[in-house]
Amino acid sequence: MSSTEQPGAPASAARTAAPSPSLTRSRIGEHETMRTVSLPGLTLALRALRADGTDPAGDTRPPALYVHGLGGSSLNWSTLMRELAPDVRGEALDLPGFGDSPPPDSGDYSVSGHARAVIRYLDSCGHAPVHLMGNSLGGAVTTRVAAMRPDLVRTLTLVSPALPEIPPQRTAWPTAMLAVPGIAALFTRLTRDWPPERRTGGVLGLCYGDPARVSPEDFAVAAEEYARREKLPYFWDAMVRSTRGIVDAYTLGGQHALWRQAERVLAPTLLVYGGRDQLVAFRMARRASAAFRDSRLLALPDAGHVAMMEYPEIVAAAVRELIDDTDTAIRRRNDSAGAPTRAPATPEGD
Repeated sequence: MSSTEQPGAPASAARTAAPSPSLTRSRIGEHETMRTVSLPGLTLALRALRADGTDPAGDTRPPALYVHGLGGSSLNWSTLMRELAPDVRGEALDLPGFGDSPPPDSGDYSVSGHARAVIRYLDSCGHAPVHLMGNSLGGAVTTRVAAMRPDLVRTLTLVSPALPEIPPQRTAWPTAMLAVPGIAALFTRLTRDWPPERRTGGVLGLCYGDPARVSPEDFAVAAEEYARREKLPYFWDAMVRSTRGIVDAYTLGGQHALWRQAERVLAPTLLVYGGRDQLVAFRMARRASAAFRDSRLLALPDAGHVAMMEYPEIVAAAVRELIDDTDTAIRRRNDSAGAPTRAPATPEGD
């Protein structure tokens, strides 16, 4: 049995099995909508806020796309989407194999594979350039998108991006160990009797700077989502292969190295780092600030790995400022480019 499959399921089934409809639907919050987009080789689910009473043709808000991290889903962005709803027309994408998106036909869960899925969606939707936001794995994915296709990205916001950190901090090792053959199957056997609440508590304890900030209602939603997704036949396959994709991306050199690609990003970039992040070390903020040529830093000492969930109002204010400053700079450049050239003044008497 392959180490990347759920016990009892063949590898091919882990990639292609279609779960029953009752398993595929994640919770849809108040005023939210879910839709799917079919592209060659993959189907992507997208979460958005319902624009009640608004004519889509007359919606002048700029588009935004949110990309979640490893083991997450579009649900991770619901609160920030609501905060930024007056400013952007946002959609949160479920990466292939996560949330409500089924596995890709190719079985490719590498960072490049996820980036290609995002690019293909942006090419197909006709909304680009967008305000692109990514967390953790989604931060690595959106960094690669912005470097490869600058025409698709107006601004870039990275919340604890999974950029190469060698060696990673010790608290990140248990997650990285998922890439080791056999670990996922072993973990499944050891935790078989754990209730969803215990598993969810462990995940939130790892991702939040202060898990006590999670309300009982939000905890119940997270536990329900964890229980739903764990029953999917491709759950561990997507997790393990995506973890291996991050590890592989950390070892790439040359033009495909993520730090090299960070240096190529042209879009104005907001970097968000948490002082209590157990998965991405806070010290990486300095290296990221130096790598991204047009960047600004939001440091949140009490935040963990998912600052957009822990401090959505603060993150939204910083994103709003980035968008406003970028729009102002673009208008000034356009005004300067369109200004008529003045003839040099002629001295009197000549």
